[in-house]
Amino acid sequence: MAAITHVNELPAPPRRARWIRHLIRDRRALIGVIVLTIFVTAAIFAPLIAPYDPNAMVFGIMDGPSWAHPLGTDDLGRDLLSRLIHGGRVSLFVGVSTVGLALIVGVGLGLVAGYYGGFLDTVIMRYIDLQWAFPNFIIAVYLVAVLGQGMWNVIAAVSLAFIDDFARVARGMVLTIKQEQYIDAARTVGVSDWRIMWRHILPNATAPLIVQGTVSISFAILAEAALSFLGLGVGVETPTWGLILADGRTFISRAWWIGVFPGLFIMLTVLSINFVGDSLRDYLDVREVKDEGA
Repeated sequence: MAAITHVNELPAPPRRARWIRHLIRDRRALIGVIVLTIFVTAAIFAPLIAPYDPNAMVFGIMDGPSWAHPLGTDDLGRDLLSRLIHGGRVSLFVGVSTVGLALIVGVGLGLVAGYYGGFLDTVIMRYIDLQWAFPNFIIAVYLVAVLGQGMWNVIAAVSLAFIDDFARVARGMVLTIKQEQYIDAARTVGVSDWRIMWRHILPNATAPLIVQGTVSISFAILAEAALSFLGLGVGVETPTWGLILADGRTFISRAWWIGVFPGLFIMLTVLSINFVGDSLRDYLDVREVKDEGA
């Protein structure tokens, strides 16, 4: 019996191994990871992978897809594939940077509001409620119109529009976690409030923040594309997926590839991020149920 008990109590596999097995079983998430890996790798190594200079106007105007230009050329004779590869660097960087900045500020506000409560909670949450009353994209359009074009202005504008999402999630988790006994024990032994928030509360709130982060990256990429489409993006001299899509709208009947391929890149990226985010949510939900059952 002792031997049987010993076999039944084998240690659980590492968290990374469990996630990999879950990913393999979830085919949509696996496809999403593969597509994102291709796009991210192409964006990082764009100068080495792109066959031509993205701004070189030395080819035939609006030539269709061919062996020399797999995705064709645009209205100025620029290679579309090269522009999309380089455009991915900007679009993906803006999406990730935007969410990273919004995550830092929003989580900080949510931690302070949820942990201290009272007057601070009231002030912070009234600001969050005010921001919540307006669509994120409308806020981003207004801020870019005020700040002006430019990559860092777009990052600042879109990130400010997403702060409320992270602040609400972080505050909700803090209100739940700060009632736990180990938080009371930490206060009893004299642990500082900031150490409790960053070392004890925040690590236990990472699961919903990760899921919110994947959702927000999708919206941030779409927001950047929409701003560039409207002429409020990083600037006409820098290729982005939204700017290339805007260039193709005028010639959709004569050169369909100029508008179709950037739209396809945006769609595949957003779908892939959503697939991975859904898989993460399902994986984390299952782990939480198992932990509660234990």
